[in-house]
Amino acid sequence: MLDRRGFLALSAAGLLPGGAFAQTPPKVVVLGGGAGGATAARVLRSYGGPRIDITLIEENRDYVTCFFSNWVIGGLREMADITHGYDRLAAAGIRVVNARAASIDRDGKAVVLADGSRVSYDRLVLAPGIAFRYDTLPGYSEAAVEKMPHAWKAGPQTLALRERLDALDDGATIVMTVPAMPYRCPPGPYERVSLMAASLKARGHARSKIVILDGKEKFSKQALFQEGWEAHYPGMVEWLPPSVHGGLKGCDPDRMVIETQLDSFHGDLVSVIPPQTAGAIAIAAGLAGEDGWCAVDPVTFASAVDPAITVVGDSSKAGEMPKSAFSANSQAKAAAFHLLADLAGRAPSDPLLFNTCWSLIAPDDGVKVGGVYEPKDGALAAKVSFVSKSGESAEDRRKGAEEAAAWYAAIVADMFG
Repeated sequence: MLDRRGFLALSAAGLLPGGAFAQTPPKVVVLGGGAGGATAARVLRSYGGPRIDITLIEENRDYVTCFFSNWVIGGLREMADITHGYDRLAAAGIRVVNARAASIDRDGKAVVLADGSRVSYDRLVLAPGIAFRYDTLPGYSEAAVEKMPHAWKAGPQTLALRERLDALDDGATIVMTVPAMPYRCPPGPYERVSLMAASLKARGHARSKIVILDGKEKFSKQALFQEGWEAHYPGMVEWLPPSVHGGLKGCDPDRMVIETQLDSFHGDLVSVIPPQTAGAIAIAAGLAGEDGWCAVDPVTFASAVDPAITVVGDSSKAGEMPKSAFSANSQAKAAAFHLLADLAGRAPSDPLLFNTCWSLIAPDDGVKVGGVYEPKDGALAAKVSFVSKSGESAEDRRKGAEEAAAWYAAIVADMFG
């Protein structure tokens, strides 16, 4: 649906009836089919029409949403509920290429696929998500993921983590490590802990325990989560910040042990969520800085390194805006409108961006945090922010859980049509 801001943006760009690009449709390639990439492709097709040649490159034929994968781990949803295909985007006239992108030839303006073929572009929208830094914890590696899954990219690991959770006996201990900021979905680990605890409680495993070894001294919605853990799962969840555990020293996947300066923590189930960076292809293309993230113009989301490339979603360095599906979706819309304006030779307008993140503390206890963001001093800054309050009524929290489910349906429709 075209809102007022979209109408004004398209009017300024000359893309409503009467507006036109050059006679030869510009080639826009979107690399990555998640919340950022799929949304960008759909918006470009919806408002650019046949005047733009759009190709979406995505390695996987189905997209499994990382958002709501915690609901699968906790037994509230099934994998089929968070798995989506690209048929509707293809039916809308977007060329969908299911292939692995091996590299980006910035000089030649082409994406090089794994088979050596090239997909040329005039503009590239890059939304590759995240990559993991496996080398930050001695003893941990990509191979160790099989024994200590992170499931921070949804798919087979999501099911593996759920199956291991379901197989635990009463009195089992779960150990989870959480990295320092920034990483994908700041409240996500704590929602996962909550729904793991809910699953254990539902099976009568009151003697089980979940230990969180955090990489930071505070976390998103902390007061809400800790209040909820005490109310729903008394004695089951123990959160330890670096000032208590002293920092992670290493891990032993064979013994299922995490070593800290304070102590050794053995888990019947251990989940290590590694520190993260921009997607590997963005780093290989030289688009990320020393911090591992891609700096962008806060108005257009054009790469600070290459103006022909727009970076949206988790890989972008978006100031105060967190890395979330809602953020990626919002950034993709703004970036797509600005790309349409630029292709028509018009100046972009400042965006107003939105994010809301819902979390379940229990199946019927939903809380949220969010904000409105705008460009300020060369970065994105929060203009308005909000968070659920402690002590809300059970009815308000039940409605929060319902809002979360409704949002999921809405963003999936926004991404895929």
